[in-house]
Amino acid sequence: MTSRIPINKPSITQLEISYVNDAITNGWGEKCYDYIYKFENKFSKYLGTKFALATSSCTGAIHLALVAMGVKAGDEVIVPDITWIASVEPVLYIGAKPVFVDILEDSWCIDPNKIENAITTKTKAIIVVHLYGNLCEMDEIMKIAGKHNLMVLEDAAEGLGSEYNGLKAGSIAHAGVFSFHGTKTLATGEGGMLVTNDEAIFKKAKILNDHGRNPEDPENKTFWMRDYGYKYKISNLQAAMGVAQLERIEELIEKKRQIFGWYAELLGSIPCKINPEYSYTKNSYWLPTVVFDKTLKFDREKFFAFFKTFNIDSRPFFYPLSTLPMFEKKEENPISYDIYYRGINLPSYHDLTKEDVLRIVNVIKEYLNG
Repeated sequence: MTSRIPINKPSITQLEISYVNDAITNGWGEKCYDYIYKFENKFSKYLGTKFALATSSCTGAIHLALVAMGVKAGDEVIVPDITWIASVEPVLYIGAKPVFVDILEDSWCIDPNKIENAITTKTKAIIVVHLYGNLCEMDEIMKIAGKHNLMVLEDAAEGLGSEYNGLKAGSIAHAGVFSFHGTKTLATGEGGMLVTNDEAIFKKAKILNDHGRNPEDPENKTFWMRDYGYKYKISNLQAAMGVAQLERIEELIEKKRQIFGWYAELLGSIPCKINPEYSYTKNSYWLPTVVFDKTLKFDREKFFAFFKTFNIDSRPFFYPLSTLPMFEKKEENPISYDIYYRGINLPSYHDLTKEDVLRIVNVIKEYLNG
């Protein structure tokens, strides 16, 4: 059998190994935060934000950000109907209500016009998701938020390295969050980051992430806190890997873009849509995605089974969250309900070659012609 092509895996070099080995060997006691602080400082510099707070996951970063933004039980938070459940779960942790909004047909990101229609007196915040590396229409979204005095959180878990009008994804809204899961462009195994230019949001999130302990509290004593908090801290070992990956970030992003270029070239004859890159954006193409035209008789489940026979991994386009059992259906989101079953994600790990991509595309063509 031909060698397996996985959907994604991290790019590990001797640099990552050496930093993690240093953290294991020396990063204890007074040095147990050294790589964490270095990771946060380097990340904020890369993003162009004033503050960065490393976390154990992007989900934790979203939770901290929403609480720091003042979202409370009973509030409404507008979210795209097409995204991973982690974008929405922290809304539920708080006791707030997610309001699912339809997506744009080309970028698969939240539709700004539908945001405006979903705002009520209970709306407190908007979560936007840069899906698969594609960019949300941030200018329109921030204008809407300003008009209605709403907070905006950028979920850039899949958008690291993407740019909108010269600004990096995650740095544009009131706060942004990132994921460093092992499948992401920058990986630490598990991990996340919260970034912001708002000092009040940063300070609140930092206190919340340390069990509620505030070093500036006049009553501050060891093991004393005024209110409870959480613990979404990243480990020094994970941060060491993150520092190494961040030092290679341009290389990692450019390889993603090269891989997508191969797909774009080889998929040209197939009736489909792929990740867009508009004149005012730069797409980091975390996950090359194909949405097949309705003219093709495409059955997603049969396609995945067919792919497996060739030892190639793939992923389904996200389900509309409002189709999941814990939520009420929202069939008035027609694009979300139509597009997901025609969409697939393709392999894009950094060691992928053009020959690998050709093999993948040939299998797609064989399925469609079968």
